[in-house]
Amino acid sequence: MGKLEGKVAIITGGASGIGECMVDLFAQEGAIVIAADINETALETASQKQNVYGMKLNVASDENWEALAKVVSERFGKIDILVNNAGISSEKPFEEINAQDWEKMLSINGFGPFAGMKHVTPYMAAQQKGSIVNISSYTAMIGQGFNHYSASKGAVRALSKAAATTFGRQGIRVNALFPGIIETPMTQSLSTSKELLGRLIQATPLQRLGQAMDIAKAALFLASDDSSYITGSELVIDGGYSAQ
Repeated sequence: MGKLEGKVAIITGGASGIGECMVDLFAQEGAIVIAADINETALETASQKQNVYGMKLNVASDENWEALAKVVSERFGKIDILVNNAGISSEKPFEEINAQDWEKMLSINGFGPFAGMKHVTPYMAAQQKGSIVNISSYTAMIGQGFNHYSASKGAVRALSKAAATTFGRQGIRVNALFPGIIETPMTQSLSTSKELLGRLIQATPLQRLGQAMDIAKAALFLASDDSSYITGSELVIDGGYSAQ
């Protein structure tokens, strides 16, 4: 029997990268998984997997979130787990970041998790139980990244704490993960610079980059009943980089 047997989970950004790894692992552990993503082509592939249902979602849209939560609840009878994983990044130097860049980054990385919690928590509250896992970043923990990406992940950190205290009495747990550099399509550009890659690995106590499964397994723990007395927590998964 899997750790998520009988549970219904929504994972945003579930069609690729860390999200896809989470979708696969959660499904293996017995959950019905909704892979929510804006990439329709990738969603078609996701929907071919057992116990996985691809649904289109623009996380920056309040209306999209309201509709998705309603459809999932009506179709599957409940929502037990929400993983706010979808996000974008940018390598733009701070001197070139403008208001439009800022607005786009915060709408996806900041408003997305907020809207997800806003629309999913009423269904969780009705059953007096639920687990939410928000994906922030190690850049929200340390002085690195004077940019809109770090700001958006700092927003996720603050929102996670506030949500844990707001919804705890309704039986809803909210925790956050803080990944370091993880090998995914989003960070694939790093591999083009062997020098940069070498510096990053050298600066990491565990001497390697993270893998998507490192994050997926941590998300599984926080989503499952194994962490039933954990809420408002912050789990950093960066190979020890931010501990220095």
